[in-house]
Amino acid sequence: MGKQYLGHLPKNDPLHGYLQYDIQPQLTGFRDSVTYRVFKLNGSNAVYLYEEKHTGAKVIGKFFLSPQEPDPEVAARRLSRECRNLLMMRDRGFTGYPHYIARPLGCNASLNQLLVVEYCDGELLSSLISRAIRNHDDGLLFYKLTALAYFLASFHNRTAKDSRVDFHEAGRYMDGLVGQLIEGQTLNGKESHEFHWLRDRWKEQPKMWEDRQVLVHGDATPENFLFGNELSVMSFDLERVQWADRVYDAGRIAAELQHFFLLETGNKYLAEPFIGHFLWEYSCHFPDREQTFRSITGRVPFYMGITLLRIARNPWLTGEYKRRLVHEARQCLRRWS
Repeated sequence: MGKQYLGHLPKNDPLHGYLQYDIQPQLTGFRDSVTYRVFKLNGSNAVYLYEEKHTGAKVIGKFFLSPQEPDPEVAARRLSRECRNLLMMRDRGFTGYPHYIARPLGCNASLNQLLVVEYCDGELLSSLISRAIRNHDDGLLFYKLTALAYFLASFHNRTAKDSRVDFHEAGRYMDGLVGQLIEGQTLNGKESHEFHWLRDRWKEQPKMWEDRQVLVHGDATPENFLFGNELSVMSFDLERVQWADRVYDAGRIAAELQHFFLLETGNKYLAEPFIGHFLWEYSCHFPDREQTFRSITGRVPFYMGITLLRIARNPWLTGEYKRRLVHEARQCLRRWS
C-alpha cells in the first residue's frame, strides 16, 4: 500500500488526544507519552496511517468529511454504514484465519466523521498481480486467487437470503457509468445507445434474476484485499456492501485481472487462465461445482463489462487505453445470449 510520510501529529491536535486516550489503550494499554507518525495512503478518500513511534502500533484513520465529500449529513451516513458493515461481517465469523475483516476501533463524528480501524499487515492483491506478471510467477497468482475465491464464497454464502436478485439495480448502475463516460467524453451518444440496448438484452435473460441475493463486498478491487500467509485474506473497506448477485463481486475480480494483464502486457488473453481458475475455485464451495460454474460463467460477462466501464472512468488512464477498455466492455456485454 503506497504511503507518503507527512511528519508527526501535533500533540495539541484533538486527534492526538483521541488516539492516545481512546484508541491506543485498545492496542497496547494506556501510555503516558506517545508520538504518532502520520502517513497519507494512496486512494480516493482521506485515509491515513498513524504509527505510534515507541510501540510501533499502527491504525488506519478514514475521514468521511473531506474535500471529496463536504456534506456533513452524507459523510455521517457513510461513516455509520461502514462501521456497521465491519461489525456485521465480523459477527459472521470473519475474525481469524483464513478470513479476516479489520476491527473498527472507534468512530468520532467531531473529528471530520472519523473511522479508526486496526492496521492489517499483508500484501495487496494489486501488488501480487503485478509481481506475478513481472516475475512470470503463475503459481503465486493461482494460489492467491484460490484464497480470494474461498474468502468471497464464504462472504456470500454466510449472508444469502431467499429473495431473488433484482437485476434492475445492476442496470441502473450501468446507466450511471455510461452517463459518466459520456460526460468525460470517453463515449459518444451513438455508442451509448448500443450499451443501453445491450443492457436491455441482459435484462431479458432469466439467468440474471434467478439466483438468491447475497451481501456482496461491493468494491472488490485489488486495492481492497490483503493477503497473508497461505490462504489468509483480509479486507478493510466495506462501505459499499449491498444486496446483489454474487457475480457482482466475482465479475469485478475477473475484469480487474483482464485489466491488469491488458495494461501491463498488452495481451488480455494472458488473464484467461487466471479468470477461469478463480471462477472454478469459487464454484467448489457449492454442492454442485460444475452446475455452479456454468451458472456464474453465464452471468460473468455482464459484470465484467460494467467493471471495465467503471475502470475506464479513471482520470489517470490515457484516452487511448480508456477507449480500449470501452471496446473490451462492449465485447463482454455482447455475450448476452
